Amino acid sequence: MEYQLGASSGHSGNPVASTATTAPQETQRKVLYWYDPMTPGQRFDKPGKSPFMDMDLVPRYADETQDDGGITISARQQQNLGVKTAQAAQRTLDLQLTAFGTVATDERGIETLSARANGLVEKLYVKAPQQFIQRNDPLAQLWMPQWSAAQQEYLAIRQWGDASLVAAARERLQLQFMPEEIVKAVERSGKPQTRITLRAPAQGYINKLDVREGAQVNAAQSLFELATLDPVWIVVDYPESQASLLSRGSDISAIMDSWPGKTFHGKVDELLPNLESSTRTLKARLTLENPEHLLKPGMILNVTLTHPVTTPPVVAIPDEALITTGTHNRVLLADGNGHFTPVEVKTGRSQNGWVEITHSLEAGQSVVTSG
Repeated sequence: MEYQLGASSGHSGNPVASTATTAPQETQRKVLYWYDPMTPGQRFDKPGKSPFMDMDLVPRYADETQDDGGITISARQQQNLGVKTAQAAQRTLDLQLTAFGTVATDERGIETLSARANGLVEKLYVKAPQQFIQRNDPLAQLWMPQWSAAQQEYLAIRQWGDASLVAAARERLQLQFMPEEIVKAVERSGKPQTRITLRAPAQGYINKLDVREGAQVNAAQSLFELATLDPVWIVVDYPESQASLLSRGSDISAIMDSWPGKTFHGKVDELLPNLESSTRTLKARLTLENPEHLLKPGMILNVTLTHPVTTPPVVAIPDEALITTGTHNRVLLADGNGHFTPVEVKTGRSQNGWVEITHSLEAGQSVVTSG
């Protein structure tokens, strides 16, 4: 009985011995060299960190039959590494402009108001720049004494009744930049009119104020610069990679934090020619309607295309599947049997988390997205 127990005990140790003998068999695979899967052409004699990427070198075993620069990983290892794949697919990309724009004054609507003759600013109704004014608001009262002689001559000729002389005298008044309302006032009153009230020709704000009350002015001297807020310009900076999305007349939409829930609409007016070398961006000038004067010069808006540009179907993969090394773009192809192969690809346009692949990849092939 004791012998049998001893024999049984000796027999129970066999699995341990068997395990010990099989463990070396799992490590008997011959390593030919170590390599970086992203740069499979470079081989190393010992394990360690890759000099190209932040990852460990991978062994190449002699019993691996595929010699495509790839690596074979068991299903359990894939699970431990969190390897996930996705299929390249034919997709249409809705290409959208993503840019920021700055509100600016529409310079085509700026109007300069100047003195009609040498004179004096007797009264100034607008005394500060950026003041908002309505159409026909008085801006300044000017005294133009040099008009007196020409107007008296005109009144005298009118008394003679010679139509040709009257017409010539009236034309001389107009050549002195005398407004039509002043000439008619002379005709109605029969007296010289040497004071004029300068009024705003349109609604807007005083963009520049070049005169003060009591100042002496000369003929054609600039007094006011009047600008409008409807419409306004939006100057947009956009990446050169999105240059193909914009053209003159493109409809755009803009939103901003100052007016949440409100969308402004306009069109591309001009594609400005100069490229900003430091940021590699181009500029476009848009025109936006602004009837409520909500947009003010200097405000920042988020600008998009009202109608995104839709491409024909292209081969596309998720953004996270693309491995960019600075000079090359690669993906890891998965054959479904645990073998992964790095492939260099050429990329096209990207949008909404998808990247167009123009070379080395076909729809239906699986690529690694994480792991």
